[in-house]
Amino acid sequence: MEGFDILNIVVSTVRNAPVLMFAALAGLFAERSGVVDIGLEGKILASAFVSAAVGYTTQNPWLGIAAGIAVSVALAMVQAFVSITQKGNQLVAGIAINIAMSGLTFVVAQYIFQQGGRTPDLGAARLSNVVLPGAEALAGVPVLGWIWNSLLGGHSPLVYLAFILLPIVHWVVYHSRFGLRLRACGENPHAADAAGVSVERTRYLAMLVAGVLCSFSGAYLSIVQSGFFLRDMSAGAGYLALTALVFGNWRPLQTVLGCLMFGFFSAVQIQIEGVDLPVVGRIPGSLIQMIPYVVTVIVLAGLMAKSVAPKAIGKPFVKSR
Repeated sequence: MEGFDILNIVVSTVRNAPVLMFAALAGLFAERSGVVDIGLEGKILASAFVSAAVGYTTQNPWLGIAAGIAVSVALAMVQAFVSITQKGNQLVAGIAINIAMSGLTFVVAQYIFQQGGRTPDLGAARLSNVVLPGAEALAGVPVLGWIWNSLLGGHSPLVYLAFILLPIVHWVVYHSRFGLRLRACGENPHAADAAGVSVERTRYLAMLVAGVLCSFSGAYLSIVQSGFFLRDMSAGAGYLALTALVFGNWRPLQTVLGCLMFGFFSAVQIQIEGVDLPVVGRIPGSLIQMIPYVVTVIVLAGLMAKSVAPKAIGKPFVKSR
């Protein structure tokens, strides 16, 4: 199969996965605390637009990322207020954020930049890739040169952040006092409350962390991958992240493996487009684009019954008198 390069697929998997990893880990904190975070998609879109807009205006990607964090956290706090303080329907709150951000980002982008609802190309405001020490010396070395320069090196700082966060999130969830309270609020909030844990405060903190993590997903889309913001550019990444969360049974390591799986299929989708495959020949592009979503349906159909969600997820906490 000419044009089908497994090495490029591996590298592309590493570069595709962070979008889902940030969002999935954000959802993990929210849902472990007992709040359904269906609003990941909206927060990704909002942070992607704001990161691109501020990054382009200031020509500083880090200011863009900081602005993306601010808007994502603001949306997370609105979602938390509706879901936690007001005891509103958590699914409706999340869907409202998704719908609002899908329309609002397009309208604001069109109003400010007048380019059909997208931002201008960021150019120099995109995050540059990290070149590891000794990259030139190892460039010609078979295997080792590829591992050092392509697999481990040559990525955006946000790629490294995504993978560094995995052990940190694992430690926080399973080995810290906050993690213990987080899991208690998601499993049995009344028992946590009886033990002196503020369920509302813990859930607000979880949503705060979720807002920060989700913002990196949006910033990665616009400042690293695309170099601009485009309407609905998340293309369901928030929902895929939730699927990875179900796949991983709300555990950090398994969830990240699910994100890598989806990243792999996205990389395969790009590689096989326009390639003549044995027996089947050349697959139409529209069918190729369906691959990640077909995989999503298969994963949900096969694993939903086996996954055990936090027992209090989606249930408003009413303090016992």
